Amino acid sequence: MTRVAVVGAGIMGANHARVLHRSRSDLTLIVDPDERRGRALADSVGAAYSSSLDAVPEHADAAIVAGPSELHAEIGIPLLEAGLDVLIEKPIAMNVADADDLIKTASARDRILMVGHIERFNPAVLQLDGLIQDPLHIELTRMGPFSPRVSADVVLDLMIHDLELALAISGSEVVRVEGIGLKERTESLDLATALLQFRNGVTATVTASRIGQPKIRRIELTQRANFLTVDLIRQDVEIRRVDHNEFLSEGGARYRQTGIVEIPFLDHQGEPLALELAEFLGCVAERRQPRVTGLQGRRALELALAVRESAQARSR
Repeated sequence: MTRVAVVGAGIMGANHARVLHRSRSDLTLIVDPDERRGRALADSVGAAYSSSLDAVPEHADAAIVAGPSELHAEIGIPLLEAGLDVLIEKPIAMNVADADDLIKTASARDRILMVGHIERFNPAVLQLDGLIQDPLHIELTRMGPFSPRVSADVVLDLMIHDLELALAISGSEVVRVEGIGLKERTESLDLATALLQFRNGVTATVTASRIGQPKIRRIELTQRANFLTVDLIRQDVEIRRVDHNEFLSEGGARYRQTGIVEIPFLDHQGEPLALELAEFLGCVAERRQPRVTGLQGRRALELALAVRESAQARSR
């Protein structure tokens, strides 16, 4: 069984530790510079505690990096160099140079590097994989109430989830990016909308907001043959298609349309974080590439930075 360390005892680190402990994984170590917080989490899951990253190679074969985003490279690179496989929470880093250093180190050491874009493990998104066929346009919406604990702007905090999904669904690279944003509750972007065009012709509109709306996590996908709605909170998928059109002659003309709605049974069930961690541990054991690689995490980061730059230039 793979021994796992969790680096970072904040909210996400605690969630990782909880899921690993509940799944009876071999969670061996919690690392956090805050001893009170770190020891409390370690005691709750039956793991050892250390304030130093140097203790990880002795206790673990793989590590979850759930510390501050600006420290992801500073934490992840020494772990990769020490021979550990690493799962890094999103975003992979705060700048592309750090992301590149992580990817290069993982490649040089032949280590698994996975990025925690958790929505890729939402059961509804996993089901969507088999339903994507000739996509034309993607509409992604992510809204929620304001949280004072979040320091990052809405693009790197929330929208990056959906930018990564847009890249995965389109299956192509972005050739045009336009963003617009609003600063309402903080000095950084609190609402942003991005218009994307991909090389294969697919377009996408991505909106993220944290200024008081109800919690919404939704994908709407227009395809040549159907229209898909994915609710990431309810974890369900609806497929709509036109089955019959009828046009009567002029004079008494009327239009009639019959539609079909399908709600497929989800092949995958469970908490997205549990599915994400199962994927990571499976990749470690089988030495295979993860669903979200370091390179895919880098692409999402690069796109998020481009959206932010465009939106900041137009924000008020």
